[in-house]
Amino acid sequence: MSLKDKELKELFELADNIGNKRYHRLTHQDFETYRKFDYWRYINGDYECGTTQDSKDWVRENSNWYCPICGYHYSDKGGKTIDHKLPRSQYPWLSMEFNNLWVICQVCNKEKGEMHWYKYEHYIFVHYPDLYLAVKMARPSQLLQSLKDSTK
Repeated sequence: MSLKDKELKELFELADNIGNKRYHRLTHQDFETYRKFDYWRYINGDYECGTTQDSKDWVRENSNWYCPICGYHYSDKGGKTIDHKLPRSQYPWLSMEFNNLWVICQVCNKEKGEMHWYKYEHYIFVHYPDLYLAVKMARPSQLLQSLKDSTK
């Protein structure tokens, strides 16, 4: 059965099962990957120092002027942020997986917080049904496929 034939909840149950197995077997490299994000995103890994040129360039190349969730101009919503679709607190080895990153406004990022994507998509569907299609289109399908493939 392909991923396209599965319901959303089943996909994320699969991702959680894989994530839980992997999370309990984190390697030294997984922690380095997790830390690498901080060094890629923040000068000297320090939030106070500002973002690196490399991460600024990535944001410029992977976003436009508007948040893909709410549709507002970033400057109207406190600026833009790099967010992990699958939270790095649950999937630290995906910290530098660029398919797991997207640029959203600060307000939407705070609202999403550390929610797992499935819970976030459900939350949007219930609370902001007019925004659901935008969130659904951003679903980390390739990431789910790669998690599924890693079990073979």
